[in-house]
Amino acid sequence: MGSMVTRVLRVAAAVLGIAAIAAANSERTGPLSNFLSFFTIQSNILAVVVFAVGGLLDPRTTRWAFFRGAVTLYMVITGIVYAALLSNIPVGLSSPWINTALHRILPLAILVDWLFRPPWPRVSAPRSLAWLAFPLAYFAYSLLRGPHAAFYPYPFLDPRPHGYDHVVVYALVLAAGMAVLAVAVWRIASQRLALAAGEHDVEPRLRPRAG
Repeated sequence: MGSMVTRVLRVAAAVLGIAAIAAANSERTGPLSNFLSFFTIQSNILAVVVFAVGGLLDPRTTRWAFFRGAVTLYMVITGIVYAALLSNIPVGLSSPWINTALHRILPLAILVDWLFRPPWPRVSAPRSLAWLAFPLAYFAYSLLRGPHAAFYPYPFLDPRPHGYDHVVVYALVLAAGMAVLAVAVWRIASQRLALAAGEHDVEPRLRPRAG
């Protein structure tokens, strides 16, 4: 029963994500390429995939566990960076419900799903650091594309006001924070799985002997 409820909630989260991304796209004033260059949009698109596939199929493979953990990390990054750096800055979303869905509800939902339904098989600690490849590539992409498109998706990635030194400082701080978050996301799943395994080991010992 619990598994079925989880899968229904995942599908509901996927529907919310699709609706929020579609509504955000309808409000954009610039080209589609700029819209898709926001980390928020990219991470939420990936989250929709995780919610939809997890709700409809619920795979139990190592590759899926790795992908799910990566997307959970990206959504946690989205939520924390928004709260810490962007909550008082216009981010191009005029409808409050879209902003709330993409930056608060869905990041929290995928973290709760990871916490209460950790993946099996588990992801190794060293491999979890490979999750950082996408955010680091995103930094490089934004800085390389910015001068040609005259567009930087976030103020802390824009070198025009304060120079590249300012951007590098932000990048180093965020990279360190992301590494800590990657380990934390991995640790949450490992502890939950260890706890579940311990409960299964103890359960037979608690059963009364027949006769």
